Order: sequence, then C-alpha cells, then structure tokens
Amino acid sequence: MKPQKPTTPLKPMTVDEINVMTARARSLPPGGDQTHVLVGDGEDPWVVSHDGHFYYCTVDRPKRKILVSRFDDLREMADAPCVEVWPAALGDVPDYVEIWSPELQLLDGRWYIYFALYLGDSGQERMYVIEGTSADPQGEYRFKGRLDIETDRWAIDGSVLEMPGGEKYFIWSGWDAHINESQNIYIAKMADPWTIVSDRVLISRPEYDWEKNGYPYINEGPQALTRDGKVFIIYSASGSWTDDYCLGQLTYLGGDPLDPASWQKHPRPVFEKTETIFGPGHCSFVKDARGTDWIIYHAARSSGAGWARQVRAKPFTWNRDGTPNFGHPI
Repeated sequence: MKPQKPTTPLKPMTVDEINVMTARARSLPPGGDQTHVLVGDGEDPWVVSHDGHFYYCTVDRPKRKILVSRFDDLREMADAPCVEVWPAALGDVPDYVEIWSPELQLLDGRWYIYFALYLGDSGQERMYVIEGTSADPQGEYRFKGRLDIETDRWAIDGSVLEMPGGEKYFIWSGWDAHINESQNIYIAKMADPWTIVSDRVLISRPEYDWEKNGYPYINEGPQALTRDGKVFIIYSASGSWTDDYCLGQLTYLGGDPLDPASWQKHPRPVFEKTETIFGPGHCSFVKDARGTDWIIYHAARSSGAGWARQVRAKPFTWNRDGTPNFGHPI
C-alpha cells in the first residue's frame, strides 16, 4: 500500500537545513545521561564479536575511509585504534564523495564489508562490497564492486540476512522510483556474498504515522536479528534528522522470504524516544562473552540536533514468544 499523498505537497528538508541544525547542536553540551554513550560523535554503528574481541566498523569524519577497530570491552570502543581497510592502497577505487554506513560481516569463512557510495549527485547512491583476503577483520580487502540489482534504483544501508538454512538474502533501503518520496525496505536473493540473483521485493514501506515523521517518508537501516530459528528485521523509521526517528520490526512468518506475505510488520515502534533521549535508531546487535545481548544504536545529541549523534548501548532481553524486548533507550 502506497503512502497517502498529502493534500499540499510536502517539501523535503534539505541537507543544508539539516546541517545547520547539526552544527548548532555540536556547539552545545549534549543532553541526556551520558553514562551509556560509547562514542560521543558517531552514527550508523556496526559492531560484531569474533574470537573474543569486538570489532567496530565505521568511517572517518569526512566519510572518505572505512575504518575497523578492535577492543575487548564495549567501554573501550571510543578509544580503540582504528585501521583503514578501504580504500587504503587499493588502485581499483571508483570516484566518490562519501562512504555511508559500512557493515562488516563474516560469511562463508570470509570477511565482507557492505557500504553505499554517495557520488555527489543525489539519486545515484548504490551499494558496494569489499572482500577480506585474510582471517583478520583489520587486514587487507579486495574491491568486489557494485551489487547489481535488476531494478536499478537509489540504494543504501545494505546488509546480508542469513536464514537458518544458510540461504543468503540482501536487505536494504531504496527508492520506489527515481524521486525521493519514500525510502522502503527491499529484499533480494544472493548466490554468494557479492552476487544478487533475483530482482528486489518490497517488504516494508512507511505506512503508520510513527514511520512518517519528516519528509520524505523513511524506512531504512534494516538489520537481521535471529534466535532459536526465529528471524526478525529491525529497521529505522521516520526522518533520521527528527526527534521521532525510531525502530520498527518485521517478523518472518515462514515460507519464501521473497514473498511479502512472509513478513509481518509490528504495528508500533519497538524502540523510540524518551523524555531525554531523542531519535534512537540505526542499530546493530552483538553478544558479549557472558552471553548478554546488546543493541548498539545512535541517538541525537539533543532534541532538534539534526545529524549530530552519539553511539549508545544497552542490554536487551527476549519475550516469552521469542521476540526481542529492547525496552527504552538509556
């Protein structure tokens, strides 16, 4: 179902307008309790655990380099040294302006990093992947190229969903057409970690009021979360520059993952703002050595902060029906 068209056409908030909000917020002290802040200035956090270590995949401030750090305790994340893994010394690098939202994943025994490239012309953003050439997540990578999809549209926030049977599916946020009216969540089947072999299938578009704060309407940042055979996609909804940015949830009901009927959307956000923490969204999930599940997410530095964001963490639990219980941001 397409979002209902507004009677009066809405005007998207421009990047320049959001940047003014962001600069103002960065000039002021942050709001809210800072106890659970992992990184004071960061966004789109991606953290994984492997062989007793945590790895944080991010970009430098100009968004020109992909960085990976390693640490043993989440509280060490802000100070852990970062290693540039791309473009580093690679020669086969396309021209680009910025790198967006890199994600480090271990698939078929190799490390892969998925990311979007902003080429300087809005509408041309697409997803790319690099492949590790060693067992070290901070080691060297080779450029595998763009992830080609039959219906070629604007695409960001790509991630790989591995189903319990081992099948791989790519999930991401994209435009329906060639204009920026709505970002939707799509899924496509993969033959291997760098090859998509089906056309995209729409599994979520902004439809509830809590998904349509700010314009364009936004569903983005899909992340897979699995436990005991149950599969969920946790995604971000509403404008990332708004206080109302939040997390929604899709639950896999069984059947063909490429059938939209196999996915059920929760009618309410599963993680949303409080009186002191605003715009919680774009998360990743990691388990520590004690077996505790953590949600790593970004939230606004303060109310009305635009894209001035901090990386936060909190443990979460599971409901009796097997669904995640994230509670409230801290």
